[in-house]
Amino acid sequence: MIGVVGGGQLAMLLIEAGKKRNVDVVVQTAAKTDPAAKKTNQIILHDPTNPEGTKLLAEKTRLITFENEWVDISSLLSLENNGVSFVPRLQSIRPLINKITQRELLNSLDIPCPDWLAIPLKKSSEIDLPADWGFPLMAKAAKGGYDGKGTKIIKNLKQLQEFLLVEREEQWMLEKWISFDKELSIVSSRDSKGIVRSLPIVETYQSKQVCDWVLAPADIKHDVELMVRNIAASLLAELEYVGVIAIEFFYGSEGLLVNEIAPRTHNSGHFSIDACSSSQFDQQICIASGINVPMPEMLVNGALMANLLGLQSNYATSLTQRLDDLRGIPGLNVHWYEKEEEKKGRKLGHVTYLLKNKDALSRKKEALDVLQTIRSIWPTS
Repeated sequence: MIGVVGGGQLAMLLIEAGKKRNVDVVVQTAAKTDPAAKKTNQIILHDPTNPEGTKLLAEKTRLITFENEWVDISSLLSLENNGVSFVPRLQSIRPLINKITQRELLNSLDIPCPDWLAIPLKKSSEIDLPADWGFPLMAKAAKGGYDGKGTKIIKNLKQLQEFLLVEREEQWMLEKWISFDKELSIVSSRDSKGIVRSLPIVETYQSKQVCDWVLAPADIKHDVELMVRNIAASLLAELEYVGVIAIEFFYGSEGLLVNEIAPRTHNSGHFSIDACSSSQFDQQICIASGINVPMPEMLVNGALMANLLGLQSNYATSLTQRLDDLRGIPGLNVHWYEKEEEKKGRKLGHVTYLLKNKDALSRKKEALDVLQTIRSIWPTS
């Protein structure tokens, strides 16, 4: 039996993977209506950030893993010091829960990433930008940002000055704007023996700074693929990391740059549930429960994954009808998160379609044709 801190869709998908391995999963979550709470037999009804809840979780499980990186390391260290096992270890997660410490880690390892600088917490109308920086700029919250939240595109000096004058308690950073050709992602795992395994590298497509759809595998040259895999392996080894990790990249005229790192399962790896011999969730379950970890092989020529985000409340077609229409598409796998309420922009589910074409160009055309059908039923938010 293993524990998961968090009760959203990532925890729910971990529970489903655990059932296939006869591994029971207990979740620490705030509400019985959360997606994971509906799938598990045991719940620790505490907010996931509450260390007292995690202590109760530890009493029921052999090992604890995390749904997301919003954890208070200092409050959990006493549990780890008293014998509670976490996967990944808290020390491995520590530099990854903050985008600034992520960048400091990358810089220390000479792993390429966009130029950046921390915004001082003290209110000011000025900041010394490097001479080669122009507008637009990207501002990112150091902690807690996801699905477009915690980010802001700054288009000119006036917007920058206004942004700097806002009183904030949380740290932010500024990032040089990157023009790229592709956004890539890799989900990798490292087991307790130090063996690294990776899913196929994928190309991700965004809409309003939220992942819209994913194409697997990415159409990239062999040397780019090798560099992506080497960066993942290097980071996992440096952190002595055990568990699943996701790394997002920009690729274009400035080369390959690490954008963000997530110390957990990730939206860009959802295709693996239907397309691979071992999904990202299966990898995490096996590592956390001590089962021999299989190599995740692609079982098909390719896969499309598309997110289903909540639409406006007055949308013409009902949610039930949209789901029925999607389930009527031959070959489409619908994964529904059973969230209580449809809110605009909220991740409610995803769909996967297994692609038949062998060459990359035909595969992408096939994916776009299917995506057009999906979006005619369920448009982007």
